[in-house]
Amino acid sequence: MNETPNKPVWLEEPLPRGLGASLAEKWASGEFLQIAGAHDPMAALVARKAGFEALYLSGAALTASLGLPDLGLLTMEELVGRARAIIRVTRLPLIVDGDTGYGEALNAMRLIRELEDVGVAAVQLEDQVMPKKCGHLNGKQLVSAEDMAQKVAAAARARRDLKIIARTDAAASEGVEAAIERARLYIEAGADAIFPEALEGEEQFRQFASAIKVPLLANMTEFGRTPQTSAGEFSEMGYAMAIWPVSSLRICAHAMEKFFTELKTTGTAAGTVKDMQSRAELYDIINYFGYESLDKKVLRTVLDPAFAA
Repeated sequence: MNETPNKPVWLEEPLPRGLGASLAEKWASGEFLQIAGAHDPMAALVARKAGFEALYLSGAALTASLGLPDLGLLTMEELVGRARAIIRVTRLPLIVDGDTGYGEALNAMRLIRELEDVGVAAVQLEDQVMPKKCGHLNGKQLVSAEDMAQKVAAAARARRDLKIIARTDAAASEGVEAAIERARLYIEAGADAIFPEALEGEEQFRQFASAIKVPLLANMTEFGRTPQTSAGEFSEMGYAMAIWPVSSLRICAHAMEKFFTELKTTGTAAGTVKDMQSRAELYDIINYFGYESLDKKVLRTVLDPAFAA
């Protein structure tokens, strides 16, 4: 039980500003940044408790959490709303998957302003044609490098603090050298960092890192083209950061599937209680007592140890 509640910052302080600069400082420090994918605020809070200092909101994970495929069906409002919900409870730098910018230059500029208004630290924009696909699938179509550069330039014009991470999906269809040339053009247009998607191994990762000197983001998604690679290995190959974008969603969904199957089969949750987050743990991570303390009319909750653990 929390005897000295933490301050409920969401209700007492405005959304943070300057998290883009904070993220850039982490890049400049030279320390590799592990970024946990968080598809909702609870996942984000658990990641923060584990020690992560930055988070990533994947469009694929958010779309899947809505029961939809990652085929450009997500709306800007849904993305911004989920980003706001994550930032208001964690106050950590959040990188948001902006897909293709939700349209052309003006749409990308609006996306930048909407995300900055809720405190997002960085946005990822990619060079696919809508409807876009997961970067590790076949059949992706790309816009021209010049069209993508124009969109990056528009986004850079709209931003104040937010950082722009330009993603290129060109390696799979045009080759790594073409992807590098695209990255150079995107940097000239105003990108702060580059995300080379769907690289297939150490040779390609090193080739890209040797050619591009701005911070590089690696994507360690499971069941894709990139083999399992550790944070230390990415760092040694010259990358500033890596995301694990959908991992927590996959863990959650698989655990829920096992639970619901057992519950339907046995008619009881008794055998799975040991695997659950306890009431005390839940109340601690969502700062239940901190919020409760704001309203003196609410009688303070006392958790009975027999039922809380």
